[in-house]
Amino acid sequence: MTKPTSADTLSSVSSTDAATVDRLVREQFAIIETGDLRLADTNVTPDFVNHRAGHEPLAARRRGPEALKATAVWLRRAFGEPRFEIHHIEVSGDRATAWVTMRGTHAGPFVVHDSPDGAVTEVFPPTGRAFAARHVHWFRVVDGAIAEHDAVRDDLDLAKQLGWIPPRPAYIARMILARRRERSRAATARPDNSSPGR
Repeated sequence: MTKPTSADTLSSVSSTDAATVDRLVREQFAIIETGDLRLADTNVTPDFVNHRAGHEPLAARRRGPEALKATAVWLRRAFGEPRFEIHHIEVSGDRATAWVTMRGTHAGPFVVHDSPDGAVTEVFPPTGRAFAARHVHWFRVVDGAIAEHDAVRDDLDLAKQLGWIPPRPAYIARMILARRRERSRAATARPDNSSPGR
């Protein structure tokens, strides 16, 4: 048996690292698909940040595994059992880019929290329509876990497929009623019963 050269060793390390990054990326999509939130504890770092969480609940805007879990719960409430068709994952060192198509059905309310205090700003009640939306996701890995996530999604195409736009009067009325319900639900869930921002 021949002794491996330093080039062989470096190649092996790079290959292992790329495989680990690829596995972590696929696992993060699987967490959202399956709702197996326990996987989040090892999938992301304690200070993991999702740069796309600005319109998600406050819990999803925080850091670490609990933020990823909150994102998964929020998406699964709206889209039931979302699926990610992974077209390609490109790994470069500690970074990865994933080209995917997210598929699902608008089975529950899609609740938007654009307010800085996390208050409900819009609600798109379920339409029962299926969708397929293209995304590009970026990840950074540190010490064997994902530390950062960012993405670009075709939200305009998603909104058209789900019947959110062009808006129809009956659907706008449903949105207003759904927003009232979600704000009431959020106020009831707050431990101090303080009123969320409008």
